[in-house]
Amino acid sequence: VGISRSAFYKYKDAVQPFNDMKSEHIITFYTLLKDVSGTLSSVLGVFAASGANILTINQSIPTNGCAAVTISAETSEMQESIEEMMAHAMSLEGVVRFDILAA
Repeated sequence: VGISRSAFYKYKDAVQPFNDMKSEHIITFYTLLKDVSGTLSSVLGVFAASGANILTINQSIPTNGCAAVTISAETSEMQESIEEMMAHAMSLEGVVRFDILAA
């Protein structure tokens, strides 16, 4: 393996094969939101209602009345499909765009 015996025994329980880590479903969504109070809160409510666990939120400074927001979420515990969640988010007032950026 190329590591010392002491390092192996120290970290052996924390190292997992790559295929085991794929069981977690982390998806990064890209959304374009109008600069209106409460829009991001409404989108986050859709994530919460679906059972997704939000990991990160990154928002740009609004320009031309819209802000780009990326949201990474762990989706393995969702009660509805990703497509249904995305449809709910797109139906919200103030949501201009809602796409999957990375999966």
